[in-house]
Amino acid sequence: MAVKTNWPLAIRPLLKKYKDEKHPLEYASLYQLLVMVVLSAQSTDEYINQLAPKLFKAFPDMQALSKATPEILFPYIKGVRNFANKAKWLLSSAQKIKKDEQIPLTLEELTELSGIGRKSANVILRGAGAPPEGVVVDLHVVRVAPRLGIASGTDPKKIEQQIMEILPEKEWDAGMAMSFLGREICRPKPLCEICLMKKVCAYYKKTGRRASAN
Repeated sequence: MAVKTNWPLAIRPLLKKYKDEKHPLEYASLYQLLVMVVLSAQSTDEYINQLAPKLFKAFPDMQALSKATPEILFPYIKGVRNFANKAKWLLSSAQKIKKDEQIPLTLEELTELSGIGRKSANVILRGAGAPPEGVVVDLHVVRVAPRLGIASGTDPKKIEQQIMEILPEKEWDAGMAMSFLGREICRPKPLCEICLMKKVCAYYKKTGRRASAN
């Protein structure tokens, strides 16, 4: 009979490795993080980082953004996928929030804003240093979590729920830690031999050892 993994214990090396790692989006304020998170959906963090300086020079804070129109905003984000809708979402949120210091810091309030789902809200809360209310589950975590065996399936909400049930709240940053692991090591073609999680990884137990022996 297979030994059941003690995930609260097994996940600690991963949490330790990425504990102080800042999100790949290069933001300088909570306002910038919120805007960049909305823009980054279906786009790469690298591309959003490239356009950010000009965007934030033109719209340095929530108040400036709230006074813009879609037509004024379009030239700064036109290379972003679904940019027209994202412009509307950002302007709607800016007009609702009005000032940087009024950016909400709860999952419920953030997900009420246009263009912000649970994943985005969890990223914003983490960047703000607020207590976690959920687990970041991005496309990397959707790949990594089932490979490790800590969750199953491909539905981000179901994966998040599984992780929240398995890990205590203080270890919910495991989502972002798995995201970093997915970016660096547990890629579509994983680098299993250098992975610090291979001792507890279901994927490695099934395929990695066999592959490394060939």
